[in-house]
Amino acid sequence: MAIHVINEARRCLQCKKPLCRLKGCPAQTNIPEMIRLFLDGKINEAGEMLFINNPMSIVCSLVCDHEKQCEGNCIQGRKGAPVQISSIEHYISDIYLDKVIMEHEPPKGQNVAVIGSGPAGITVSVKLAQLGYDVTIFERKGKLGGMMRYGIPSFRLPLEILDRYQKKLVELGIHIRPNTTIGSILTLDTLFADGYDAVFIGSGVWRPRGLGVRGESLGNCHYAVDYLQNPDVYHLGDHVAVIGSGNSAMDAARTAIRKGSRFVTVYARRNEVRASIREYEYAQADGVEFDLCKGVAAITKDGPMLYERHFDKEGNLLSEDEPQLYPADSTIIAVSQAPKDKIVRTTTGLEVDNRGLVEVDENGATTREGVFSGGDVVLGPANVVEVVKDAKHVAKAMDAYLTRKREAAEQEQQSK
Repeated sequence: MAIHVINEARRCLQCKKPLCRLKGCPAQTNIPEMIRLFLDGKINEAGEMLFINNPMSIVCSLVCDHEKQCEGNCIQGRKGAPVQISSIEHYISDIYLDKVIMEHEPPKGQNVAVIGSGPAGITVSVKLAQLGYDVTIFERKGKLGGMMRYGIPSFRLPLEILDRYQKKLVELGIHIRPNTTIGSILTLDTLFADGYDAVFIGSGVWRPRGLGVRGESLGNCHYAVDYLQNPDVYHLGDHVAVIGSGNSAMDAARTAIRKGSRFVTVYARRNEVRASIREYEYAQADGVEFDLCKGVAAITKDGPMLYERHFDKEGNLLSEDEPQLYPADSTIIAVSQAPKDKIVRTTTGLEVDNRGLVEVDENGATTREGVFSGGDVVLGPANVVEVVKDAKHVAKAMDAYLTRKREAAEQEQQSK
């Protein structure tokens, strides 16, 4: 692998205006500099640069939509294959993660609660802990990682990477409370009463969106977001129908095959697949079948009732046929996700939009004083690098808020 990565790095043209970074990377990773340092034998410096810019760099190197982002904007790709930037980033980040020394500024004497340990929660926790804030993560499940652990299959994102992250968070002095839900016994009011100066909500989108058709409560119908959390407890049978064509649908379909289902078909509403090219091609390689232009009329114990949808060349819907049974032992619905509402139901002054997403201003501040939010619970389902970009911005705003609060308290103390 090392020879492959080195050869790929040597193909980088070191563009003066690197589109891989400027147009391709939401986190604005300095890709040419990363490659230059790597080729100069300065892998630790390259890893440090990546981690400072994006604490989730190793995760992004595996699960980002590279074909549309960094690699999709590589100049080399115009006449041939783009530089495999993701492989280079992964090689560097994988080595550096265990080497990084988690240092922080002197304690500022302020406490921050972070709800959720997905990419948003981890990014905010790292950034604020490094600045000297006392951070506690509240995670409703048993292990760190959020949707990265419980929504992305291990064949795409090895779980040991998330275990290594947890070790580093502890080294940084971050407290982790697993199996703790905010919105039941503990609420936002409880957190502020116990002395937290600010709260970040990064609880993600765990509630599946339904199709609104008859049969979704049947015993052989499941939602992808539930299935992917623990696929070993499901018995899907040989024939599986997956409704939806995004990355979650690919994950569910590929997981079903790995768990023993022999015939898995993905049904899409339109004449194209929404998943990334790479995930679509891997699903095909795994043996997943695809059937496009299918609408869902109902779910039955014998499979979904689907109807053909006809489009013109511009993609406009022309007509729909009568529903027919498409036999399947199980049906998995993978159309989208929404936030759970426990925190909102138990908190006054916290507003959400008509999709259940937390409303924030340009700095991630919610309608409740001292409460910030970011990631999927604000953006809707998004990829990891977009969440990291958002979380970095919110962490900076939280630092500014906490600084003003600290200075005001100091001035009040001096005036006494």
